[in-house]
Amino acid sequence: MLNYKYKAVSESGQTIEGYYEAQSEAEVISMLKNNNYFPISVEEEIGTDISRDLFVKKITKKDMAVFCRQFYTMLNAGIGVVQCLDILEKQTENRTLRKSIGIVFEDVQKGMTLSEAMRRHEKVFPNLLINMVEAGEVSGNLDVIMERMAIHFEKEFNIENKVKNALIYPITLSIVAIAVVAFLLTSVMPTFISMFESSDSLLPGPTRALLAFSNWLTHYWYLFIGIIIILIFGIMAIGKSEEGRRFFDNLKIKIPGIKNMNIKIITSRFTRTLSTLLSSGIPLLQALDVVSRVVGNKVVGDQIQLAQEDIRKGVPMSRTVRDMKIFPPMVDSMISIGEESGALDDILYKTADFYDEEVEASMEKMTTLLEPILIVFMAVVIGFIVIAMVMPMFDMINTMEI
Repeated sequence: MLNYKYKAVSESGQTIEGYYEAQSEAEVISMLKNNNYFPISVEEEIGTDISRDLFVKKITKKDMAVFCRQFYTMLNAGIGVVQCLDILEKQTENRTLRKSIGIVFEDVQKGMTLSEAMRRHEKVFPNLLINMVEAGEVSGNLDVIMERMAIHFEKEFNIENKVKNALIYPITLSIVAIAVVAFLLTSVMPTFISMFESSDSLLPGPTRALLAFSNWLTHYWYLFIGIIIILIFGIMAIGKSEEGRRFFDNLKIKIPGIKNMNIKIITSRFTRTLSTLLSSGIPLLQALDVVSRVVGNKVVGDQIQLAQEDIRKGVPMSRTVRDMKIFPPMVDSMISIGEESGALDDILYKTADFYDEEVEASMEKMTTLLEPILIVFMAVVIGFIVIAMVMPMFDMINTMEI
């Protein structure tokens, strides 16, 4: 889809300008004529297509939470959808989201529903939000839907924030450790090389290995940096592919140490999203299809897709969840209770709250364990370097005493 800027005149003589996404210029002209406008000019906007913009500012869960919360507040106050979009475009800080809201505003003015207009920007508006807005338009409770989505994105943002905060200290300590080791090897170690080389005694193995690595790092540091950059971009490229993403997502739920925390995050996201969809009147199979795309793990998403087929055949959802062997046993038990009581959405929401607290506890536990492990590792590495530099000096002193 290309983005076109148009200028036209209405039947009353009023000049209007705007943007419209279409396959060709003829499609834009046809749209204007169908709405009783006389086209003056239609020009393709080079580089304004949001999906192809290299400088797109990432839209965070916090941005979506604020968007939904403000939308709900205005709808609840009796303001119409079109006016809400107009206000939101003016006060949204994220440039990418603001531009998308502006285009959605124009599309809604031309007769599109809000969900149809948002669906044309799937890289900006999450699939979950679009489906929920569509359900709200059908049921006539769009304000309630926006409130639920605001709560949902706020919860998601809190989980992401907890993960980032838990990783700040380990990452900082790792960077400091690497910087200290690099300084010792490139600045301190070379001062000892001439002294060691003038000695006729055979240097200890650790010292020879350290000298060789220090010499290589000092003279070929650019190769070291190049290898790191290649590895980083290589991993990123693999992670963007379908098979690569599935491989890394599989590791997240298999590797001891991070397995339990990741499963709890996935469980919280699965139960909360499914609860939100079901409480808004979306059928179970359609809700599971949406959840499989937003759960945040390709392997789990594929399993949910397969579970849909079993549920379609009449198998209870609790059994399909248990057969997946991914979620904790409590989840299928709670789903079974929800199916029997007819309050599945409420049970799922309470389960999500429980696992939110479990995620927070797991984060604290992981941080508590990582701190001493990293400190010990840093001490071992730096200690090895210091010992490797000191050992030849003791040998030289012993030789002089003899």
